[in-house]
Amino acid sequence: MEFIYNIMETLLPFTWVQYDFMKNAILAVLLITPLLGMLGTMAVNHNMAFFSDALGHSALTGIALGVILGIDNELISMVAFGILLALIITKVRSAGTASADTVISVFSSAAIALGLVILSVGGGFSKYSSYLIGDILSVTSSEILILAVTLVCVTVIWAFIYNKLTLVSINRELAASRGVRVALIENIFVVLVAVVVMLSIKWVGVLLINSMLILPAACARNFSTNSRQYLFSSVGISLVAGLGGVIASFYLNTSAGATIVLISAILFFISYIFRKKK
Repeated sequence: MEFIYNIMETLLPFTWVQYDFMKNAILAVLLITPLLGMLGTMAVNHNMAFFSDALGHSALTGIALGVILGIDNELISMVAFGILLALIITKVRSAGTASADTVISVFSSAAIALGLVILSVGGGFSKYSSYLIGDILSVTSSEILILAVTLVCVTVIWAFIYNKLTLVSINRELAASRGVRVALIENIFVVLVAVVVMLSIKWVGVLLINSMLILPAACARNFSTNSRQYLFSSVGISLVAGLGGVIASFYLNTSAGATIVLISAILFFISYIFRKKK
């Protein structure tokens, strides 16, 4: 990490670069935001804007179950429960017995309620309240390595499933007729979302994760003319908002996550006005 720190200090002549926690935050943003921007495109295409919200809420339940089962590493229990919940929601949603929004809302409500009940026993919820807001300035070097590995793995998988997933988002029946294993592709997608969301919760927060996943993609959709432009624009917007939010929060002394979301929202409204004029 020292080598990377030295490069950043050489290339970035700003006051904040002298602080290791800021350098770590910038590196984390460079790894997290492409993931969120990439996955957000399909979350928007599949009308699953609240899916990440449900997963974010389930993080508390994952932590709670980890406490009950004696799992010391909260990240393991969160990721495991997030993947399980994502697959269950997808299975129930595909059954067609209720609308996607209804299914997601039911599981989201049940998940956060269960997590709060378990964690609040004996008044012990306060030590987990940091997960609601998150703090990207607390990211460590080892966690940055985990994010780097995740970015590589998710990008490779994404390259293999992107075209099929795009076809599924357009028409499930057409995708199936072309030999696409629709259920498998959708399951892979929701697992990727679950893993990325759960890895990001600690630094982004339960209350903000949905915004960081959806806003860049929604913004990019306002002016993109094809799927390639849509994908790269979403990633670019996510990066700009992430970097701008972390740096602005340093000078304004505000929450980094909230500042990132606010910049994303501003970019969305600008793109919306552009679309209306066009």
